[in-house]
Amino acid sequence: MWLSTNAAAGAIAGQFLSVFPNSDSMQLMRPLSICETDSSSAPGKIRLVYRVVGKGTEEFSHLSEHDSVVIIGPNGNGFFAPVKEKIGPDTRALLIGGGIGIPPMVELAKQLKCSVVTVAGYRSRNDMFLTKELEREGELVIATDDGSFGHLGTVTDAIEQNDIDADIIFACGPKPMLKAVAALSQKRGIPAYISMEERMACGIGACLSCVTPSSDIDDHSKVKNKRVCVDGPVFPASEVRL
Repeated sequence: MWLSTNAAAGAIAGQFLSVFPNSDSMQLMRPLSICETDSSSAPGKIRLVYRVVGKGTEEFSHLSEHDSVVIIGPNGNGFFAPVKEKIGPDTRALLIGGGIGIPPMVELAKQLKCSVVTVAGYRSRNDMFLTKELEREGELVIATDDGSFGHLGTVTDAIEQNDIDADIIFACGPKPMLKAVAALSQKRGIPAYISMEERMACGIGACLSCVTPSSDIDDHSKVKNKRVCVDGPVFPASEVRL
């Protein structure tokens, strides 16, 4: 889904939009990660790639040109907030996406001004998407759970099998994948920044429904938790407990 919105002008890879269903029976927003932005013409556009999993996303899937939705965003700190000064033209960045965590990697690959290799994980070749966009921005390695395309196994299996090295890692996907990425980061001594996927109710840090355990005390709640919607969704892998 492409949205025509002024929010495109300031959007950073890794941020998300809070999109509200038009139905009065659904009051809560749906957080959807930003896949691509286009600011070549006013007011700009944002591309959202999402999986239909409930009534809200089902409603979005039936929207047509000239329909409108209410959004808040861009939200979150994105991938560049903690590391912009660490990335130079000689940097080699490893982007890792799994399932619906793949879309943010497209805009990240576009915005990075360095060498990029992306490792994308799918269930099977029938579930593959956004491969052309990722190949356009750099090297692409694919792993599938059933081995029907690319490497058999997980994204970290593919990284080890191809002996892929990098100066910095960015990842988004399910928690088991992020846990494996964090372990790989620690093993190889490569800094990793991960985008967390959590259910959200407000998207602005007020309801505390999207907290995740952290290694240090949060200034807001005074406990070892981080709010994914405002403290994240991107964190250093060493900062959260997976």
